[in-house]
Amino acid sequence: MCGRFTLKTPERIKFDQITTFDPESLIPRYNIAPSQDILTVVGHGSGREAGLMQWGLIPSWSKEAKGIINARVETVDDKPSFSDSFQKRRCLILADGFYEWERFGKISQPYYFQMNDSRVFAFAGIWDRWRHNGRSTTSCAILTTSANELLAKIHHRMPVILNPELYDLWLDENSRATDLKDLLVPFPANQMNSHPVGYEVNDAKVDHEGLLRPVTPNIGVNLSLF
Repeated sequence: MCGRFTLKTPERIKFDQITTFDPESLIPRYNIAPSQDILTVVGHGSGREAGLMQWGLIPSWSKEAKGIINARVETVDDKPSFSDSFQKRRCLILADGFYEWERFGKISQPYYFQMNDSRVFAFAGIWDRWRHNGRSTTSCAILTTSANELLAKIHHRMPVILNPELYDLWLDENSRATDLKDLLVPFPANQMNSHPVGYEVNDAKVDHEGLLRPVTPNIGVNLSLF
């Protein structure tokens, strides 16, 4: 799964044909958590439109504002909570790293994952708009797939990361479900790196650069050795 991520270098976002977007209006984020607003990109005519959505998808038909942060690729096209969004409302969720936890009994050691060149990338996402009693919420979820070789050392799932050449296909409202499902695979492990970080990241109220500082893990596998 994916429960926390970062967008610490918003100034490095480079997308063609994006409207309503000013990178200078964003501040670095080091501990983005569920229910917070996150930066997304959707298809808009012949271009792309950036905007904020709440992380935690609320299906339009839901009777309560309870969000779902992740959607499994194995069931995204047939599970009622996700299928309509998968067919009609797909988005990119911008990030430059994410956290995952190695669980050992009652203890969980957090690790930080990013690209080898620390670049900004995009998770595959789906979105929906929920309306109730005059209230409207646009929300989204990150798709998850089986872990690559790097993540599998600590967790069996990982978020779907799309290469830039796949963005148009993912955002195109006319893309076929079979073609889309082919995109939802583990990202190559050799293009990523990871290191253990401190437990302070567990607190969603904490958001500062020090969260990324490497530490010596108290348990489990030190991925810096691989």
